[in-house]
Amino acid sequence: MTTVYVAASATIAAWAADVGLSKHVYKLGLADGKAKEIADALNEDAFGGVTDWKVIASREGDSAEEAAMYDRLAKREKAIDPTYYPKIKGARGLFRVKIGNVENSILVARALAGEERLEVKMKPADIGTYLINNALG
Repeated sequence: MTTVYVAASATIAAWAADVGLSKHVYKLGLADGKAKEIADALNEDAFGGVTDWKVIASREGDSAEEAAMYDRLAKREKAIDPTYYPKIKGARGLFRVKIGNVENSILVARALAGEERLEVKMKPADIGTYLINNALG
């Protein structure tokens, strides 16, 4: 079964903050298996040159093409060019996320649902859900 996932790495986040991107850098991808298996595969392959990946959100059963997901998400968030940064070793699917965009998305969804509580307390799962929703259209 195909799974759309969002993964985070503390090492990549620290590197991205050091080079001026943002500490909010996440990997969007498409793979077969469950979240634990996907994280293990990313770490085993040393995706982006690091081995501390954790899947923060996933959605099973969606049939999509990875390139099409990247293109849809790139309209909202900035894709990191792996040819420009040799540190990430050709890793496609890394995106810099503006937290304000995630907060606005959550606020609008709550307002449309008629919730009175509008304050946002951001969690990694919220960021992952936002990225998956925008990648799938």
